Amino acid sequence: MLEKIENIAKEVCNNHGVCLYDLELINTQNGKVLCVYITKIHGVSISDCTNVSKELIARLDTEESLSDSFRLEVSSPGIERSLKLKKHYASAINEYVSVKLVNTSLEKDEKIASTPLLQHQIVGVLREVTQDYITIELETETVYISFNRIKKAKTIFKPNIKEKE
Repeated sequence: MLEKIENIAKEVCNNHGVCLYDLELINTQNGKVLCVYITKIHGVSISDCTNVSKELIARLDTEESLSDSFRLEVSSPGIERSLKLKKHYASAINEYVSVKLVNTSLEKDEKIASTPLLQHQIVGVLREVTQDYITIELETETVYISFNRIKKAKTIFKPNIKEKE
């Protein structure tokens, strides 16, 4: 069901000049809530959210295979947003990020800077995203964290980050 909703949401977003960032179906005490997060360069407006919401609800109402009832919420993912997909990481290059790690023991041949990652959380500026890992610049060094080590990641708002030259 969520895959079908995602495909419809992508089409609707495209119709309104925004991109689908993420969506999730949340169970609450008052029923299910479908949260749709949209983005665009220079930010999402209330108008963008309203337009996407109106078309999306109209499209979803016509889908017979979506028998579950839910409330729809359309919004920006926010200035501090979760990073789940590689495209989310790529969109956060040169931003501060907080990365919680799954396993903090290092393999002998792992491509990590000199600091042993004994802490469970790394905070720094995301500088690079590759197929296998991300590069985070700390105050004193750069660390490389493979995606399989990441438990949870999000952007952190800190003004005046300088881009690396």
